Amino acid sequence: MANVDHDLLIATLDRLKLTAIRDQLDTLLDEAARSKMNLREALAFLVAREIARRDERRISMSSKLAQFPFVRELDGFDFEAQPSLDHGQIRELATCRWIAHGDTVLFLGPPGTGKTHLAVSLGREAIRQNYNVQFVTAATLVAMLAKAHNDGSLDKQLTILSRPKLLIIDELGYLPFEANAAHLFFQLVSRRYEKGSILITSNRSVGEWGTVFGDAVVATADIGPPASSFDGDHHPGRQLPASRKAPLRPSAEGRSSA
Repeated sequence: MANVDHDLLIATLDRLKLTAIRDQLDTLLDEAARSKMNLREALAFLVAREIARRDERRISMSSKLAQFPFVRELDGFDFEAQPSLDHGQIRELATCRWIAHGDTVLFLGPPGTGKTHLAVSLGREAIRQNYNVQFVTAATLVAMLAKAHNDGSLDKQLTILSRPKLLIIDELGYLPFEANAAHLFFQLVSRRYEKGSILITSNRSVGEWGTVFGDAVVATADIGPPASSFDGDHHPGRQLPASRKAPLRPSAEGRSSA
């Protein structure tokens, strides 16, 4: 290929923002030639490389925006150390169909059982499947909502937190909520209802959530029946029980409280 033609092609690829093809043009063309691809095959090969590069960049950027505390994948989870977990059900969650349906998922168990590992892994898989994700600890979330409530920007903050298709709330239950904070939390749940999914990790069973939110707040919150569940809610040996629940739905009283 003449230099002038090569330069023109590079400029055209740059104009079309086909940067992966532009950056690897000679290598890709040589590979296509060695493989004796016809024109249609070579075009498909080049386009596939461009899409792969864009997906890599999208996943990298979305993962940064999600604010995961670390990188974890399901392949790195030790299922043998957690025999109470149904491997098949976790793999089903990894399909992200529950996100498409707007379901809420709970991972319940004592510290050190891998709840956050699973949550981050599923969040990263959701990003790969083109869902936007936000990760936040319960303590940070409550602080954000309380600050917004105090400075008059609560509605704006609730709108921002309602945008991600999946919101991961980690470490719910480590510290009890003040009554007002609990009401703010359920306002967020109400705002997200039927708009997006929530994944919650907690060291407490749902039956103990009265100690987290306050009995009066929990009494006004309608938590739907389980859509499916994992065995081992109270197994010893630091096993991780997990439950997949129907969406959390605050009652009218919970929705109206600030």
